[in-house]
Amino acid sequence: MDNTDKTISGKGPGRAPKWDASRIPDLSGRTAVVTGANSGIGFAAAAELARAGAHVVFAVRDPERGRAAAAKAGGSTEVRRLDLADLASVREFAADWDGPLDLLVNNAGVMMLPEGRTRDGFETQFGTNHLGHFALTNLLLPHITDRVVTVSSGAHKMGDGYIHFENLNLDGIYGPQRAYSQSKLANLLFTLELQRRLAESGSRVRALAAHPGWAATNLQSHTANPVSRALMAVGNRVLAQDDKGGALPTLYAATQDLPGASYVGPSGLGEMRGAPTLVGRSAGASDVVAAGRLWTASEELTGVRFPAEAVA
Repeated sequence: MDNTDKTISGKGPGRAPKWDASRIPDLSGRTAVVTGANSGIGFAAAAELARAGAHVVFAVRDPERGRAAAAKAGGSTEVRRLDLADLASVREFAADWDGPLDLLVNNAGVMMLPEGRTRDGFETQFGTNHLGHFALTNLLLPHITDRVVTVSSGAHKMGDGYIHFENLNLDGIYGPQRAYSQSKLANLLFTLELQRRLAESGSRVRALAAHPGWAATNLQSHTANPVSRALMAVGNRVLAQDDKGGALPTLYAATQDLPGASYVGPSGLGEMRGAPTLVGRSAGASDVVAAGRLWTASEELTGVRFPAEAVA
């Protein structure tokens, strides 16, 4: 799935055009799983991977909506049920997997919801956005041959800047933005520690992360605060790029020859829109000690561990 063309954008004579989905290499014979592929940037990414020749599994909570999305995408696709807010569903999905898996895209997520709990009792955003994908990735790792791409957010910089290890459910201090930011910070720390473990084990598999910038999707319509929903609706019309633009960082991370632990986002002002490029992350998202601590806590909470047979 590697492509050594690292050119991202350029202007003037002799410069390559900005990178877009038309430059995805031929993915014939490859298999990809995209979580949350029924809508938004997940659908846009899944559709482009299928267009490039990959067999794409739409891993979705609602199979009926997933089938409608897969039919719209075209190409070689299938739909499998996956509820990241239910570890039993995650285990069932992974147990049913047979054969190699080239690419796992951890895309699905929830954003700034009212306080709630997953089926296993975790704070909804942390449990869905991080713990569900943590368990899924580790359970599928023995099958993965190329890379894992996890979708984070620029919002990882907007919270407290650290993981509340003594209170991961944010009991008594819950706020929709705080919880969302913590979950997106967890995505980046997870990628950092996963890459460390893969490299240490001698695996050729790489872990990368991406963020879409400001993409106009239905994710923002579920936020807890009506004022936030109204502001985001305005921003979606004025500032945001569409879901296809928002999917480009994911697709770039998924198909280009980048170092493990790379973080890809839009190249435009404020990383809100534009062609994909390597971007920076907060100091908290670069904390290797916190990454290791989060991994240990996640293993304890999910009962899922880094597999000894992960080397590929």
